[in-house]
Amino acid sequence: MNKFITSALFIGLVTSICAYAEKQDLLTIGWEDLVPESAVIKNPMDEMSKEDYYALTDDEYQKLMEDYQTELEQSMASAPIVTELDGKEVTLAGYAVPLDFEAETVYEFLLVPYFGACIHVPPPPRNQTVYVQIEKGTDLNGLWDAISVTGEMETTQTSTDLADAGYKIQASNIKPYSELQPD
Repeated sequence: MNKFITSALFIGLVTSICAYAEKQDLLTIGWEDLVPESAVIKNPMDEMSKEDYYALTDDEYQKLMEDYQTELEQSMASAPIVTELDGKEVTLAGYAVPLDFEAETVYEFLLVPYFGACIHVPPPPRNQTVYVQIEKGTDLNGLWDAISVTGEMETTQTSTDLADAGYKIQASNIKPYSELQPD
């Protein structure tokens, strides 16, 4: 009997350690983590002192803003991705834009950083759009509610009728974002 109890305790301990180790490999990421550091475009005003800002002429200010806008547009067009995320188990919160569904069950959707993206406004750049598949499907109660998606991230570009996605997640878990927030 003692050997049985010892074996059961050992199996329980090993299972707990494995579950803990698995949890440690899960990355909780934000949308900023999907943009390579080298692609972040800094607003020139953020690095300027008050004195320098107030010393700008209208023409200098206009030129600075035009250059900044051009750099932003070029960055959005190329929208580089973070290849180091490939194969990582991640959790990312955002809003769903359904692509493949039957009644209330959704099998494929785009995960985007803000409500209404791809529908009412131009889509976000591909490094801010994630194509999500969930084999068993999920019920998204309200499209206006944020969700959290967990699964393996792939740095694979996917084109849909609504937008191009620079990332793909094969979802293992989808839950309302509010469930993750502390009370």
